[in-house]
Amino acid sequence: MNRRRFIASVGAATAGALMATGACAQPAQSIAGTIPHGHPLQESWRAWKTLCLAPEGRVIDGFQNSDSHSEGQSYALTLAAAFDDVEAFDSVRVWTEENLAIRHDALLAWRWRHDQRPRVPDLNNASDGDLFFAWALSAMAIRHNRPELGARARGIAADLARLCVVPHPDGSGAQLFLPAHQGFATESGFIINPSYYMPRAMRELAASTGVGLLDRVAADGNDLMNRMAQTGLVPDWVLVTADGWTTAPERFSANAGYEAMRVPLFAVWSREADLPSARRYATAAAANDPANATTVFNRNTGASLERSPHLGYQAISALISCAVSGTVGSAIPVFSTDQPYYPATLHLMALVAQAEIYPQCVPI
Repeated sequence: MNRRRFIASVGAATAGALMATGACAQPAQSIAGTIPHGHPLQESWRAWKTLCLAPEGRVIDGFQNSDSHSEGQSYALTLAAAFDDVEAFDSVRVWTEENLAIRHDALLAWRWRHDQRPRVPDLNNASDGDLFFAWALSAMAIRHNRPELGARARGIAADLARLCVVPHPDGSGAQLFLPAHQGFATESGFIINPSYYMPRAMRELAASTGVGLLDRVAADGNDLMNRMAQTGLVPDWVLVTADGWTTAPERFSANAGYEAMRVPLFAVWSREADLPSARRYATAAAANDPANATTVFNRNTGASLERSPHLGYQAISALISCAVSGTVGSAIPVFSTDQPYYPATLHLMALVAQAEIYPQCVPI
């Protein structure tokens, strides 16, 4: 499943488109140092690096032609900060800066092609990659007293606010987070990917950089997704118009699939397991076989349209179900390298969130 094909097509058209354990650290105000160096989950981080991270700091996405993208680089930077792995952090950061920080602003080009020249044929950005990259930079700047990282984070945050945040077309003053600088404005409104919102990253980045608009975007994003969750699961893509939200154009998925599964994951990682988007997902997941996790739901009915045996998808469902229900113990599987980049990364994120925030969700 080529999850990034929409940015590629839109950009071209517009000339820019664990070791399972119950031990947990005390909740922190930043991702930096979330998992102590002696924590058993560090072994899962080492396994993830072996699977996904090349020695030069490039994250390889096997399902995406072994290319690299700002999402993968930024997720890796965030995980390196979570595990306080300075060596990996700097390796990922330097490779990303040298290969993707080639725009005329502070944002990152979204994709690097290993088998093409030029390596970066499309200079459009992906705003979720920029968000996670800046969040990780800010966290490590604070933890390790590295002001240059903080300055870089401020630049990215400022350009995200300037180039990727737009007023809601209904005139309410609410703010929308565009998937990229170019390619997602239409005559009737804006095409939005709800999974690009990460409330905690937005709030913490706003606090650390002074770009307060990102805090507003997080709150308005939650409000928008709460409205979506009134009628079903939050979908992969939507069109936001002056009359509200509706189905995105045909080439964009209207299901709740590989993109949208990050919405409840990011909600619980943001300590917001009570959000309707998370509750909806937990209900849908509970109605399906947890040993063969649903990866694509019909957003209206919750029916399973596609399944996967990869354990990362089971980890998301198990964490969300436990966090929402408040029960003790979860079915989060032990981290496995027998899966590609995307489910492996979501798997490790779920384990980090459990270890940091949800001690009651100890894997059993």
